[in-house]
This record gives sequence, structure tokens and C-alpha cells, in this order.
Amino acid sequence: MPALIAPTARLHSAWLEAHQEWGPGLHEDGFGLRPSDEVDSPEGFATWVALLADASAPKAVETGRGCTYRWIVEGDRVHGGIALRHGLDDYVPQFGHIGYGIRPSSRRRGLATWALGRILDEARALNLDRVLIVCEDDNLASVRTIEHHSGVLEGVQDTEHGPVRRYWIKI
Repeated sequence: MPALIAPTARLHSAWLEAHQEWGPGLHEDGFGLRPSDEVDSPEGFATWVALLADASAPKAVETGRGCTYRWIVEGDRVHGGIALRHGLDDYVPQFGHIGYGIRPSSRRRGLATWALGRILDEARALNLDRVLIVCEDDNLASVRTIEHHSGVLEGVQDTEHGPVRRYWIKI
């Protein structure tokens, strides 16, 4: 049975396995990984996990600028990540309130649909009335996942990374 958990340094090896299978890129939005983050060493990984925890801390949540990070796991296997950005800063209009991704070997099991449902519950608890989700125009798996949760297409927008679909989900 899958679970959404807060990032933890305990899963360093499992996370690295998922990261290596996946490769770097925008698809890692749910992990909150930036190009400058050093995650290979246990110390660097622990520092990065602490930064994610700070972004999810009550003080960050209260200001509306926080981000709730969750990993999608079963046992000690990391399947992917999902992030809920709380505010409407410059990042949200471009990339959405919610970003997620599932590693290739874990796809086609309904994990993204399940995880999106759980993170929408967290959005509800934060009193968000609607959330924006952005996905690549040709990512049919994400389109199905978002539309399963009643996502309404606002439109398709050209970006520096190619065309993206912009969906709103009413909470």
C-alpha cells in the first residue's frame, strides 16, 4: 500500500535509486530538487531534506509561501514525489500549485492519481479554494490524472520548455 511521507534522510539510498533511474530534469518538480542541491553524499542529502522540511514548517505555511513536499513510497521504495506550493508567488503561475512525478518503473499503477487525491486533501486543509496544475501538452498520463480529479483546462500556453496545459481544480 502506498503512502505519502515527508522527505526523510533515512531513505537516502532509495531516493538515489529513483533519481538515477529517472535522470535529472523538470520532471522532478515533485521532489523540489534544484540544480544546486548536492544530494549524493549523506551530509548533502540531509541538508537538502532539512531545507524541504523548513519549506513545509508551520511558519512557512502561515505566510502562504511554504511548500508541502511528500514522497510517494511503499516500504523503502521511493516511487516519486509531489509538492503543494501554498502561495501565489512568481513560481505558481508558471509551474502550478502542484507538481508531481513518478519514476518510470512505477508508472501505470495509478500512483499519481492516488497521490494527487491525497495532496488535494492537504490543499483543502490549507483552505485553498482552487489549485493550478501545469503539465506538458503531450503528457497524456498527467492529463488523465488531472482530469480524473476534475481538472478544468484553462488553455495551452507556449513556454521556454514547450507547450503546457494549464488546469484548475476547484477544492
